[in-house]
Amino acid sequence: MNKLACALATAFALLAGPAGAQNEPGQQQKYTVLDKDGKRLPDYVIPDDTEIAKAPNAEQIRLGQRLLNDTARLLPNNVGAAMNCNSCHVQQGKKPMGAPYINTFNSFPQYNPRANREVTLQERINGCFQRSMNGKPLDKESAEMEAMIAYMKWLAQDVPHGAQVQIKNTWPLDTKLVPDAERGRGLYALQCASCHGANGEGRRNASGEIAFPPLWGDESFNIGAGLARTYKAAAFIRNNMPMGVSTHGDWGEGQGVLTDQDAVDIAEFFTHMPRPDFPGKVNDWPQGKKPKDARY
Repeated sequence: MNKLACALATAFALLAGPAGAQNEPGQQQKYTVLDKDGKRLPDYVIPDDTEIAKAPNAEQIRLGQRLLNDTARLLPNNVGAAMNCNSCHVQQGKKPMGAPYINTFNSFPQYNPRANREVTLQERINGCFQRSMNGKPLDKESAEMEAMIAYMKWLAQDVPHGAQVQIKNTWPLDTKLVPDAERGRGLYALQCASCHGANGEGRRNASGEIAFPPLWGDESFNIGAGLARTYKAAAFIRNNMPMGVSTHGDWGEGQGVLTDQDAVDIAEFFTHMPRPDFPGKVNDWPQGKKPKDARY
């Protein structure tokens, strides 16, 4: 079986099982929903953006959607990097394997091992602003914060709090894989540089807006971000990158192009390139148990 056929077979297997999508040809893709006790609830369908107009708070949801898509331009006082929220949350947080928002609203508050305490959704979003965006937190009661949460709540549709849509996210990679940064450098040049730049500087479109985010340097995420960790970054790129190389998926995503070892090597290379510091790192993992791929 050739590589593309293997990738297609793998994607189908991931989505066809009882914990994935249940769909027939010509129908909308449906996902199983389970409550906290494992009881099956009505299936979930990823909503089309046109459905926002039917919501009583449609204007607020639309604002949240814009803020997540165009964060750096719309919130310049809070974003220090050339990054948008949806630089990492692919397809407006709707893509399986692409850090989807689909379960986000219904999963908080939740325990955060880095903080060693339960955190709210507002705190989690502000963590991204301070780390992934290398910026400043939003007022937790601001219209902008409430709008972003409104979009995430709308995306959850009628799934009750505590229940989970059985949609695939990035899976953990084997942390026993030994990374090879020099091999990763070559793979980065071959598979990543056309979008993210030979020097990790990213790409902007003709209007100067962010098309592909920088992966290192002063405009990238800081050392405290999750994607600054080798194995966490590898899990994401293994399932989503490179884009535009396949005939399946909305983005022609590259699932199946990179092996686990490829992804780990690429991640080791770019996560250890120069990037901004994060002073708040001194408060992380206060009880120890820091992951071995943490940059500090």
